[in-house]
Amino acid sequence: MSSKDPLRYFRVEARELVDVLSQGVLDLTQAGGAEPVARLLRAAHTLKGAARVVKQPEIADDAHALEEILMPYRDGTTPVPAGDISRLLALSDSMTARVDGLSAQPAPAAPAPSPPPPPPPAPETAAAAEAAVAAEPVGPAVGIGAPAWPAAMPPGAAEQPPAVTPGPAPAPAPSVAPAEQHVTVPPEGVSAPAQPVRGETSDVDELLEAVDEAHARFGPIRRQLAVVQRAHRAAAALADQLRVGRTGAVTHIDPVTGLGQGGGEPRYTDQAGAMASRLTAELGTLGRQLTETVEQVERELDDVRGRAERLRLVPVASVLTTLHRAVHDAATVHGRRVAFEGHGGELRLDPQVLSQTSGALQHVVRNAVAHGIEPAEERIAAGKPADGHVTVTVTHRGKFAAFECRDDGRGFDLAAVRRTAESRGLLVPGEPADSGTLMAMLMRGGISTAASVTGVSGRGIGLDAVRDVAEQLGGDVSIDTAPGEGTRLELVVPLSLVSLHGLIVEAGGLLASVPLDAVETCLRMTGEEVAAAASAEVITHDGRVIPFLPLTRALGGPAPAAKTAAVAVVVKAGADIVAVCVDRLLGTSVLIVRPLPELAPAGPVISGLSMDAEGNPRLVLDPHGLVAAGGRATGTHSGEPTPLAAAEDGAAEGRPILVVDDSLTTRMLEQSILESAGYQVDLAASGEEGLERARYRSYALFLVDVDMPGIDGFTFVELTRADPVLRETPAILVTSRSSPEDRRRGFDVGASAYVVKSEFDQEELLDYIKGLVGAA
Repeated sequence: MSSKDPLRYFRVEARELVDVLSQGVLDLTQAGGAEPVARLLRAAHTLKGAARVVKQPEIADDAHALEEILMPYRDGTTPVPAGDISRLLALSDSMTARVDGLSAQPAPAAPAPSPPPPPPPAPETAAAAEAAVAAEPVGPAVGIGAPAWPAAMPPGAAEQPPAVTPGPAPAPAPSVAPAEQHVTVPPEGVSAPAQPVRGETSDVDELLEAVDEAHARFGPIRRQLAVVQRAHRAAAALADQLRVGRTGAVTHIDPVTGLGQGGGEPRYTDQAGAMASRLTAELGTLGRQLTETVEQVERELDDVRGRAERLRLVPVASVLTTLHRAVHDAATVHGRRVAFEGHGGELRLDPQVLSQTSGALQHVVRNAVAHGIEPAEERIAAGKPADGHVTVTVTHRGKFAAFECRDDGRGFDLAAVRRTAESRGLLVPGEPADSGTLMAMLMRGGISTAASVTGVSGRGIGLDAVRDVAEQLGGDVSIDTAPGEGTRLELVVPLSLVSLHGLIVEAGGLLASVPLDAVETCLRMTGEEVAAAASAEVITHDGRVIPFLPLTRALGGPAPAAKTAAVAVVVKAGADIVAVCVDRLLGTSVLIVRPLPELAPAGPVISGLSMDAEGNPRLVLDPHGLVAAGGRATGTHSGEPTPLAAAEDGAAEGRPILVVDDSLTTRMLEQSILESAGYQVDLAASGEEGLERARYRSYALFLVDVDMPGIDGFTFVELTRADPVLRETPAILVTSRSSPEDRRRGFDVGASAYVVKSEFDQEELLDYIKGLVGAA
């Protein structure tokens, strides 16, 4: 062990052992028997001994206390009661926190004298504990390449504090298995397969960076290969010029051997010709050898990178344990009887992906218990088993992993969702809304059907957290519910964020990469088509109107040159889409995505950096950021809203009109009408975006749709009337609602005009606008 970090191996071993203890205690809630208790005792005993060796007495004491609780149940005849389960979980949490804390504190420079040992246990209990561990002697703890003690300390010292004179060496520490694929207790006598200990992620990241640097060094070598090839061609041309034949015949020269046709020496005017021939052959051989060597080393480096990336991945089993615990805690709080099953624990994912996914799925399983699983008596009356079931299954789908969470509860109470949405003004009472609309509202968050807030649910947070994770990771989420039968949610995320395939593009002399999974198609455009699209800020493709975004403008540069041919890369992010205009395509490449440097400006369309073959940084574009930038098209062709302090003062005709509508077609139509009449126009795709724009820029008028998700038109007008800065800006509501009640509500909240889409008249709309802000 390195003297600089004596806790290095202990952290790895202890992390695995506390995971085993956490999962093992949860398994006791679903099945008893002697074997699950014996596994817990072995893991606790191993952790206790290792903790004492590296001077972590608090962890050792917790492990010892866990042993004491479990000893009366080691024969498997008596189930562990709920009170002891709670005590075991508390000790498991304590050890987990202490082990996690080891990464944040400096390791001791050298072993210090041990604190006094804890009081000895009762004689029969202590003896039984030693007997239970010694009953199944196996090899050292799983995967540890070196012992967890300093070299000067013998292994036998692991059984007691160093300050005590060591007695006879005990049996070796038992092998402890990590969580299995199926997290419920396996059949009697079946042990979980051992897994090798994983190195720390930082170590693997350093290895990946070293591989990248080695790859980068081949860039200059490849350029030098090109020089060798040019020299080879020049030497061959020189040999041809020196070759003679008085009758005009030319003797054939083999470029490899330098020999004449038939194997004889060619005829030259002098020795210079022969030297040129040999030079040609040698340069050809050198070029081929260098090329083969470089390609072979690059293949080997690619293989090393692939292996290192796989080493960096983390088994899903640890997340299944966390979800099992979340279900247990929620069931305890809500008084439910719930069994948890997890499948697919052997699948490995990027640790960042797994961390974000775990947090979102904890919300899901808590809500499944709080809102889905019925009380036992209610389930029995409905003909269901008294115990509810929550099942999480993880499957591999190409470059993605799918997390499916199922429960057999009552399903979503869509009537309660409707009532909550109506009470918050998200739905008009009596307005038709199908299950898809209601589920979409749940996905947006803030809606909870819980009667009260508890420590695990009831705050309206859950499905929106899953949606956010899917968007951040470039994944997808879907949900189905059946009243009385249960709910199924599926979250699909990439296996790894470290590497992905990208489309290399060039715009304004700048090279960037677009994740290939987000590219729907590429369209070649003439100069006239580019100019027309840049003016309208949309293109039409496959019957769809798609926002048009020049990449140079999205990155803060100028718009593309007029009358210049270009390529539109159609990028999708979830259900949204944008056509990104670039100068040309340069092919595809595997991207190793790295975060931006801390001091680098992080634009909304940039997700990170990758290195090209020569070690130069290249921007990696964010599909969600590109879609958002395309949806924020403005009449001033500015990628960012103008601060309010810089807004124009004076007459209304000097300020643009803000169109707020979630329908792209309507936005484009209204923009066309207004710009044709001479007005400047800014666009917003939602009420939330409209409010944000209104607070950064001064507008002459708001033209607002009513039926929008989130902040609707009524609420938008009401909020702007309550704002001392915005209240004087007139607002026109444009909607399909034509009832007298809706008209009255529109004027009550402060609208200056109310336009019904079915009665829409372009001249009438312009007359309204002229009356409010004057002619353009």
